[in-house]
Amino acid sequence: MRASRILAIGGAHVDRRGQMTGTFVPGASIPGTMREDVGGGAFNALRSAVQRGAEGAMISLRGGDAAGGAVGLAIAEAGILDLSAVFLDRATPSYTALLDRDGDVVAALADMQLYETAFPKQLRRAKLREEIAAADAVLCDANIPAVGLQRLASLAEGKPLFAIAISPAKAVRLAEILPALACLYMNRREAAALAGLGVEDPVEAIVDRLRMLGLPRGVITQGGDPVVGFDAIGITAVPPPAPRKVADVTGAGDALAGAMTVALLGGTPFGKALLEGMAAALLAVENPASVPALSKQAFAEALALVSEAAERQMRAGAQP
Repeated sequence: MRASRILAIGGAHVDRRGQMTGTFVPGASIPGTMREDVGGGAFNALRSAVQRGAEGAMISLRGGDAAGGAVGLAIAEAGILDLSAVFLDRATPSYTALLDRDGDVVAALADMQLYETAFPKQLRRAKLREEIAAADAVLCDANIPAVGLQRLASLAEGKPLFAIAISPAKAVRLAEILPALACLYMNRREAAALAGLGVEDPVEAIVDRLRMLGLPRGVITQGGDPVVGFDAIGITAVPPPAPRKVADVTGAGDALAGAMTVALLGGTPFGKALLEGMAAALLAVENPASVPALSKQAFAEALALVSEAAERQMRAGAQP
């Protein structure tokens, strides 16, 4: 069977993560370590998708600085066709996260001004129609401003369009294109912001609201609580297995999006595709890099753990 061709449009930028080795105290200097690699929601997800058998092409924006060179190199090393624009006089976007010693995000800073100013114009390029036509599906993220997302949804009509919410502040940019999405990947805070509800509202209420707004399928991650997937048939809630170790929670949702998208494009039923996405997310949590290595053996072992958790839930008759 021919590999699915995915065109990813969105973030591909420098990703810095500082992890504290001491206890977090607001306003204090905490000892820790800083590491830097290349990340971005759309790029992270596409790299996971490629490892799961897809062919990938990437459209992003970067500067002509050293960071931009690192991004271009990372795209090439991932075996992904680079269709990005380079602005020689601009700085490459970056994301800097501070993690506590358990790997949870304490604070993060996103320097994404290039995306804000240039993506809407970039999505009006004449060749974009051809690039979308050559793909089996499009995967975007909410690093693209709302006007750009609306343009993309119009151009991608007839192709499956998958999206990653990125953050509560950016998730609302997707509001006008929800009916056009094949699936939206988000965490609970992002889902609540998009639904116009509070993060403490029941997840069922959030799902109902998103359905009313026109979203046909979605996935809501909740940290250590059950991952909730919903489509026209119903709601599936699967408790994630406990990680064998926690290295960094950053990028887990992107890994889920990439692996699940490939599974759905290959005809895997929604519930089983969700388990495959969760297996990739588990490996991401256990790996300090932006994107985990999804070898066949490692993925099979992780999928077995996720499937076992799902089976226990079914036997217990648990509800979302």
